[in-house]
Amino acid sequence: MLADIRSPRDLKDLTPEQLVPLSAEIRSFLVEAVSRTGGHLGPNLGVVELTLALHRVFDSPRDHILWDTGHQAYVHKLLTGRQDFSRLRRRDGLSGYPSRAESAHDLIENSHASTALSYADGLARAYRLRGQSDRAVVAVIGDGALTGGMAWEALNNLAAARDRPVVIVINDNGRSYTPTVGGLAEHLAALRAGGERRAPSLFENLGLAYLGPVDGHDIAALEAALRAARAAGGPVVVHCLTHKGRGYRHAEDDPLDRFHGIGVIDAATGRPATAAGAPRTWTAVFAEELARLGDERAEVVALTAAMLHPTGLDRFAHAYPDRVFDVGIAEQHAVTCAAGLAAGGLHPVVAVYATFLNRAFDQVLMDVALHRAGVTFVLDRAGVTGEDGPSHNGMWDLSVLQVVPGLRLAAPRDAAQLGAQLREAVEVTDAPTVLRFPKGGVGPDVPAVDRIGGLDVLYRNAASGGHREALVVAVGVMAAVCVKVAERLAAHGVGVTVVDPRWAKPLDAALVSLAARHDLVVTVEDGVRAGGVGAALAQAVGDAGLDVPCHNAGIPAAFLPVAGRSELLEEIGLSATALEREILRLLAHRTADPRRTAENGLAVSRIRPPAVAGVNGLKPEREVRA
Repeated sequence: MLADIRSPRDLKDLTPEQLVPLSAEIRSFLVEAVSRTGGHLGPNLGVVELTLALHRVFDSPRDHILWDTGHQAYVHKLLTGRQDFSRLRRRDGLSGYPSRAESAHDLIENSHASTALSYADGLARAYRLRGQSDRAVVAVIGDGALTGGMAWEALNNLAAARDRPVVIVINDNGRSYTPTVGGLAEHLAALRAGGERRAPSLFENLGLAYLGPVDGHDIAALEAALRAARAAGGPVVVHCLTHKGRGYRHAEDDPLDRFHGIGVIDAATGRPATAAGAPRTWTAVFAEELARLGDERAEVVALTAAMLHPTGLDRFAHAYPDRVFDVGIAEQHAVTCAAGLAAGGLHPVVAVYATFLNRAFDQVLMDVALHRAGVTFVLDRAGVTGEDGPSHNGMWDLSVLQVVPGLRLAAPRDAAQLGAQLREAVEVTDAPTVLRFPKGGVGPDVPAVDRIGGLDVLYRNAASGGHREALVVAVGVMAAVCVKVAERLAAHGVGVTVVDPRWAKPLDAALVSLAARHDLVVTVEDGVRAGGVGAALAQAVGDAGLDVPCHNAGIPAAFLPVAGRSELLEEIGLSATALEREILRLLAHRTADPRRTAENGLAVSRIRPPAVAGVNGLKPEREVRA
């Protein structure tokens, strides 16, 4: 039957009896399709009947159905004419979230939690002002997303809006990634258990109408509740009880919720289809290092915003359950709570996806940095992530955190450096520290051949045949590709020095001194070029009065499309081939510096780097000699 559903209108002619086998067919489709591509399986298996009921009661796209944390919109895609899941989360395929480019049925592309109620409030206000009283606004939000502060800001406004007909559907499965935490979770549990003799709900006490709890897998009951909510004429909460992973035994029986978001799996067994000998992930390396650090330092504690397992804190939590705090999907609270923990004599480690730290920038700036709080932020999935689309690329941190006074930011290039720099970070008690690393497997360690100040020299060769010399500044995980580029450039006779600054903020004074010895400086970073490490280095070089061109290879200030990480890196010029070609082009256009003179076969510059170039206490050299 699913193949005959081309739009939500096709659902309205089906009998209640036909919806049962259709639900089963949708679940079978999801298991088979998502197991081949990876994606969010558990959340979508839980909303099959709910999505069918929504599209039978409301008239999308005239009525807008807004999906909070839109990873639960796969069924919605199937029912709105998007049934080719063969390239889900891949280039030229379906996005893993709502996408306006795909369908008129997707109004918003939110893939960060707790936003849909605010969209709905604004949309309902617009319809009222434009006199469009026949259009419904529906916001579907999970109990996990209700732990986010934005959701409660919106509820506060909706509670006072008797004239704004917004249907608030709570998809209550008791979980986000893992069981939902906090007082709200306890209240929803009480509503589930209370039956008809329950006390008034929190929503009713706020002034919102409340319907439920409703069995989220009973389509008839769902349709009745949704029709009543639509007819109410004001904001109504419809509380639906669903079972995450419903219909797929492996997901239903998994206590760790490993089927929330999956890679490629064997659908029959539920086991990952990962090849034997796959490298450890960056997350796993961090998990091991933090657990060791917990053994060594009793003051280290950890915080997560509802992502204990995805950020690797589960190992630390197993060893030290009283030293891990899950605050729900509330990044802002997590950051300021960490500042409070630091004020109380502890050293908090806040583990979060890089893209989600954006939501708490003000707290990092004003609540942590202003108070000189010793808090360490560990940013997983930094840089290009790819498959989850434009909202999930962790590409903003190197730029937005540059403006935070006193903050120190490290980008480990390999597993060994991650462990070393995590220890360096927790030694800092008077300022925020940040570590960032990408999604995926850790490659081999990239050894240093020398140390200059605080810089690790990863590669060095002299120019030959009259060629010029380039300084390549490799930020974090880009180190391995930069060494490969240097080897290729050496074959052309180009002199290349590759350095890892280790701490990308503040920049070491030795880096400016080193720049003076080269004909070209190229910074390679897995972050936005605008305001990133390269921009900071170019400013420092300019402040020192050096006439050395600085080129920054990084991510453009644009929302990248859905594609694999390697595909995107190639497209934006961060592959070895692209970097080699660009550096050769830049060197070919470099004119001779008239201030450089030959002295015993060496180029000498008398330019002194500024004394403020390094906030780490390193002094500038008296004379820069190459």
